[in-house]
Amino acid sequence: MTSKEILQNALNHKSGAIPTDFGGTGVTGIHVQAIRNLRLHFGLEDHPIKITEPYQMLGEVEDDLAEHLGLDVIGIGGKNNMFGIPAENWKPMTTFWKQEVLVPGSFNTSNDDAGNLLIHPEGDLSVPPSAMMPKESFFFDALNRQGTIDDSNLNVEENLEEFTYISDNELEYLKNEAEKASQTGKGVIASFGGTALGDIALVPGIQLKHPKGIRDVTEWYMSTVMRPDYIHDIFEKQTDIALKNLEKISQVTGDAVDAVFICGTDFGTQDSQFCSVETFDELYAPYYKKINNWMHQHTNWQSFKHSCGSVEPLMRSFIDAGFDIINPVQINAKDMVPEHLKKEYGKHLVFWGGGVDTQIVLPFGTPEEVRNQVLHACEVFGKDGGFVYNTVHNIQANVPVANMVAMIDALKEYRSR
Repeated sequence: MTSKEILQNALNHKSGAIPTDFGGTGVTGIHVQAIRNLRLHFGLEDHPIKITEPYQMLGEVEDDLAEHLGLDVIGIGGKNNMFGIPAENWKPMTTFWKQEVLVPGSFNTSNDDAGNLLIHPEGDLSVPPSAMMPKESFFFDALNRQGTIDDSNLNVEENLEEFTYISDNELEYLKNEAEKASQTGKGVIASFGGTALGDIALVPGIQLKHPKGIRDVTEWYMSTVMRPDYIHDIFEKQTDIALKNLEKISQVTGDAVDAVFICGTDFGTQDSQFCSVETFDELYAPYYKKINNWMHQHTNWQSFKHSCGSVEPLMRSFIDAGFDIINPVQINAKDMVPEHLKKEYGKHLVFWGGGVDTQIVLPFGTPEEVRNQVLHACEVFGKDGGFVYNTVHNIQANVPVANMVAMIDALKEYRSR
């Protein structure tokens, strides 16, 4: 079977080989430092690696490394990264951890008085920075640029500035990306954007030069309770724009795409949820249903929902809202027990992730502990299909290479059975 067939098999809950994804999306990737360590381990050329997602400093998994990892999935997305900078005209940059990487030509930075790295929206140094990488850190944090909020003059359009109708140029770009991806024989997951519905990573508008509206994370969460009508108006207009864009995108990408990253809004903490089931069903679900129902009626795409944390109480609502895939399956959060999740929801949801705990086991466990957890995840989630192997969220910097290799070897061991 081709990698695409292996992925489609899993998405359709059919038994068979477990497909593997590392790098297909911004929540299933590998930090650029970890990529370099893997390349060195496998004896691959040590050269500067492209930063494909600079907010989290995720690196490009090139074909030679993909072969060692046994990848079945490739990702496509828009031309601009999360800071509104096009991925082109690559240039070198040296990180705080002394690794030379490649960043887009318009990736322009400055430093504050403490030496922290500042990134500016669209690479425009004439406007205030939108994110900062502390000297001791390995990725960026959004900066709070919230202006004064006047509840008597709230304007929905200000929170829709980044949600625009897709241009012909962007459509052509996506068409070409889909065609290239389809020629690889791998399964394809697309991150088209525009369907975030309150994704907290996007609320600050880090790609906008002068964001307006509600852009503070705390204020946004409070607004779901204090200003629900305003949030409803944002979601309704955002959804209308998204559906028109998806219609155009589907015409140029078609069946080259197998799954679409719809939303990265997190609804779980380590021990609980950010909102009640009732709030989810009333505030979020109607708009998710519109998007997912349209996709299921007009395409063969499957709908990918990302949410970290303890979201077991929301699983039924995710299913009712039309999601086909849940990620990252945070198995170390409260009530996120693999056996329970598979038994209760495995007929309706594909588990994309959950292959090994990235908070404790992968970075701090022994290679044998990593191996055992990977094999257990494959045995539980992989039964009767419905599982795409990935870790619980991205592989971070400073993970011991021996543990990453133990994970890869365990996957190969399971697939060879």
